[in-house]
Amino acid sequence: MLRFLNSLLMSFIGVLLFIQCQSAQEPWVPLFDGTTLNGWTQYGGNAEYRVVDGEIHGFTVLDSPNSFLSTEQTFGDFILEYEVFPNPEFNSGVQIRSEVSNDNVVFGYQVELDPSPRAWSAGIYDERRRGWLYPLTKNEAAQNAFKLNEWNKIRVEAIGHSIRTWINGVEASSILDDQTAEGFIGLQVHSVNGGDEMKGLVIKFKNINIITENPEAYATEAHTIEQKNYLLNTISDYEASEGWSLLWDGETTNGWRGAKINEFPQTGWKIENGILKVMDSDGAESANGGDIITVDKYENFELMVDFRITEGANSGIKYFVDPNLNMGAGSAIGCEFQILDDARHPDAKLGVNGNRTMAALYDLIPPGYRRVSRIGEWNRARIVVDGNHVEHWLNGVKALEYTRNTPMWDALVDYSKYADWPNFGNFESGHILLQDHGDEVHFSSIKIKTL
Repeated sequence: MLRFLNSLLMSFIGVLLFIQCQSAQEPWVPLFDGTTLNGWTQYGGNAEYRVVDGEIHGFTVLDSPNSFLSTEQTFGDFILEYEVFPNPEFNSGVQIRSEVSNDNVVFGYQVELDPSPRAWSAGIYDERRRGWLYPLTKNEAAQNAFKLNEWNKIRVEAIGHSIRTWINGVEASSILDDQTAEGFIGLQVHSVNGGDEMKGLVIKFKNINIITENPEAYATEAHTIEQKNYLLNTISDYEASEGWSLLWDGETTNGWRGAKINEFPQTGWKIENGILKVMDSDGAESANGGDIITVDKYENFELMVDFRITEGANSGIKYFVDPNLNMGAGSAIGCEFQILDDARHPDAKLGVNGNRTMAALYDLIPPGYRRVSRIGEWNRARIVVDGNHVEHWLNGVKALEYTRNTPMWDALVDYSKYADWPNFGNFESGHILLQDHGDEVHFSSIKIKTL
């Protein structure tokens, strides 16, 4: 009897293993037949694409816009794998869920191929729209996984609002976004400029395969990196597990009031389709609805705010705000993450060394490297306050950092417009403020994590 039960148990285990093996057999479909470019068409520039030894080779052409060899078929939910051999002289990438405009300009999500020292390969870039959605600034493992002079294997899982990528088996990026649900896949040859040495440089692709039949069954469950959520006014399961919450609910004025009044302003601000708008009033500083601040004070926190500006606009996000410091004309006083159209607003040329430009600590510290989205596209500000250490981030890249409550900080303040405000920037806690500077600016997805 025992021998029979053992035999039955082994048979049952065998069936389970067979089922697991069957489920693990991913139903790949090739997008490239290895000999022709059938099923592909070219958009954008006029780079040359050829089939060489079972690979797709793309060759640079001087002074050409970005070129994209794109699938004639469009895809919604899928898992994509491909191999790419980078060229160290120029970057590239693979478009997913992408589209082309009437004037032959490709736009949409791009899985980056970055041969520069920063190695942001398999990061997610929004071509011709918002720019970087997931730079690898905080993912050293994925940066180190990139191979410059070898083939690299990329995996992309685009299912519903989730897009995740891997490079050589290491998770690289993870976003939630609803900008585009379906589109083509395109192999990029980036534009190049220079002399003859930049002509005819080659980027290589091979083993381009896709799963479109029930891709959810073959998706990776485990998350090993931070997820970035671009869905309007939502907290994802990941964000909730990390302690994030909405600072503005996307519908009401709950939790906010005027900086100089005890209720939310009756004019000057508008809530529309999940967007909080400060309205235009000819550039007057806090002369219409006025600044708004959080009802609560915050001490140690991470703050994220999505914003988009109109042409020539000026605004800001302030923290450590004491609304009682300035009850007269003008804005309430606090440390300010500057929001500005640097190209059109005169304030960008004032101050010292750019300390009044986008993402600056206004009138105090200029930003370093920045990636600013086009007018009308969303940017993401992130402010980190951990004790006396403060950081400004813009679109996933750190713009500046500083330490307050030090003699150096106090000296910096003494040579700024804040010199006359007592203990400026040194408060233990304060309100968070969105500025009314008389220009139309939009805010959404305002989130906070207390530390």
